[in-house]
Amino acid sequence: MTGKGQKKSSLARQGRVRRLTLDAMLVALALVFSLLERFIPLELIVPVPGLKLGLANIVTLVALMRLDFWDALAIVLVRVMIMAALTGITTMLFSLGGGLLALLVMWILKQGEGRWLSVIGISMAGAAAHNIGQVAVASWVIGEPRLMITYLPPLLLTGLATGILTGTAAGPVIRHLGKLTLPDRDSL
Repeated sequence: MTGKGQKKSSLARQGRVRRLTLDAMLVALALVFSLLERFIPLELIVPVPGLKLGLANIVTLVALMRLDFWDALAIVLVRVMIMAALTGITTMLFSLGGGLLALLVMWILKQGEGRWLSVIGISMAGAAAHNIGQVAVASWVIGEPRLMITYLPPLLLTGLATGILTGTAAGPVIRHLGKLTLPDRDSL
C-alpha cells in the first residue's frame, strides 16, 4: 500500500473508532437514563400505570438527528438488550415494540425538521409512537385487544407531554452536536 493509501485507510479506521466510541457513550447514557427513570414515581402524580418520562428517547433523538438512522437503531437495540438482562423478556418486548416504532416515526418525520416540524414535534410523535408500539405489544402478549381502546388514550396524552419535555431537553444537545465533525458512513 502506498503512503497515501495507508493514510486514507488509517483515517477511515480512526473515523470508525470515533463513531463507534460515540455510539457506545450514547448507549451508556441511554442506559443511565433508563435506570434513572425507574426511580421517578410518576404514578403518584399521574395515575397511569407504567408511565415513564422517556428519558432514553433523548439519546435516540440526538443520535437520529446528528448521526444517522443506523447509529440510532444500534443504540436502541443495544440499550433494549442490556436492559432486558435486568428486567426480563416481557419488558424487552414492550421496549422493542415501542422503541422501534418511535425510531421509525421520528426518522420519517426528520425529513421535515426545520421546514414544517420542530425537534419537539418529532419528539412528541416519537413518544406517541412509542406508546402505540408498547400497548400493541402488551395487547398481543396478554391477549387483550381492548387495551388499545382503554389504556392507550391516557398514555397518548401523557406521552405528548413527555415528548415535549424530551424534545426540549434534546434540542440544545442537537444544536451543540451540529458542530461535531464525524465522517460520513459512506467514507468509512
